[in-house]
Amino acid sequence: MGEPQATAVAERPKLTFIQKCKTRRGQQIICTIAFLVIPLLLLFVFTYLPFFKMVQFSFYDRDYLKVRKFVGLKNYLDVFSRDDCFQALKLSLYYMVGSAVQIALALLFATILSFKVRGSKFFRGALYFPCLICGIAVGFIFKFFLNPGFVLDTLLGWVGVTGTPNWLETEVVNNIVLVACSLWKYIGQNIVLFIGAIASVDPVLYEAADLDGANAWQRFKSIILPSIRTIVVLNLILSVSGALSAFEMPYVVTNGAFGTSTYFVVMNKLAHTDMKVGLASAMAVVLLALILIVTVAQKLVEKYMDYLENRPRDYGVKEAAE
Repeated sequence: MGEPQATAVAERPKLTFIQKCKTRRGQQIICTIAFLVIPLLLLFVFTYLPFFKMVQFSFYDRDYLKVRKFVGLKNYLDVFSRDDCFQALKLSLYYMVGSAVQIALALLFATILSFKVRGSKFFRGALYFPCLICGIAVGFIFKFFLNPGFVLDTLLGWVGVTGTPNWLETEVVNNIVLVACSLWKYIGQNIVLFIGAIASVDPVLYEAADLDGANAWQRFKSIILPSIRTIVVLNLILSVSGALSAFEMPYVVTNGAFGTSTYFVVMNKLAHTDMKVGLASAMAVVLLALILIVTVAQKLVEKYMDYLENRPRDYGVKEAAE
């Protein structure tokens, strides 16, 4: 019986780190790590780290250059005790009411423009156009539009309306006017989201509603609104957070004068003019907490509505037991 022939197995040469990196597998690993690490690093450096530093600043009485002293929760107490800060919080109610009106009007326009209407493409573009304009530019447009004796007063004079108030200095109307300006600027964004959501509704539902003789309001209440409820909640969250952080219109149009200083305008003044960085940081943290509370409350209300809609009905159980 002969000896088995020895087979020479060629050993693969051991690759260096550089050579491994040049292989296809090595390049895939490098790309995967790069696409994971670089965005996370940028997010940490430019988002999370500044946020944690802001929270740290909120416990100090300090300016931009040096830490003065640790004051604990004093800055947070000042947010609710200082007249300017608390008045700015109350002023946010104007913008929250305006956000509700904005959502209602956006739903109305989106529902109309989602169906066959003459000139619907033109009106879609016209309603969305203000969103494309810089907020600072929109503020300057309305500043000259609303000044006494300028465009608005001239137009009202042509139709016989005289004795109009100073739209920007009269505290009874100036905040309402600024809310209306913000509504004109941002309503197009809501309309686009609603139109996209309505377009995803199954057309068979409309055909069935037409066969049952449903009118336009019944189609909206029973088909459109339940189908786009998630988008409605999303728009409400965005509108409420925008109402709490309104800045461009009051800052550009009135510079926060005549009782129009919103929360962000007061925060900007405290941080950059009065150099109270600690108090401004506390205001920012309080604003974040308010937005989170409103968001959670809206989600809880949505879940409760889902529960009421989907809970089992025990019709006739009591009568059968009796």
